[in-house]
Amino acid sequence: MNTQGIIGQIARIREMANLLIEKELKNRSIEGIVPAHGPALFFLFQQKKPVPIKAVVDSIGRVKSTVTVMINTLEKHGYIQKSPCEMDNRVTNVQLTTKGRKLQKDFNEISNLLVDKVYGNMKKKDREELVKQLNQIEQNLC
Repeated sequence: MNTQGIIGQIARIREMANLLIEKELKNRSIEGIVPAHGPALFFLFQQKKPVPIKAVVDSIGRVKSTVTVMINTLEKHGYIQKSPCEMDNRVTNVQLTTKGRKLQKDFNEISNLLVDKVYGNMKKKDREELVKQLNQIEQNLC
């Protein structure tokens, strides 16, 4: 087993996962969404009221400029709306629109399909160990 090519292997896995997501989005005629939007949408599906963009940034662990581009794209396609914070004009809040909320069913189905494909028939114990080891790799790089 070649242990030197792990970064390339992770990149290939990510690319294949993204292709599966893109194919499913296309099959469901969902436009304006890309795999990178997934973590932001997942966070917003859990919110019942508008949240500051900073909360999205903190939740998904991406830099503010990247999240701002995501938010603008999702707004352009009608999935979210921005509004100024009533208590602090410097803060912009975001929330899902009705169109955005309607994505949740497809989002969950695509997520479940991806997880099923990723793990296949891997035993639960092995899944847990894999996640533990990947967490360790991520921590090593911090």
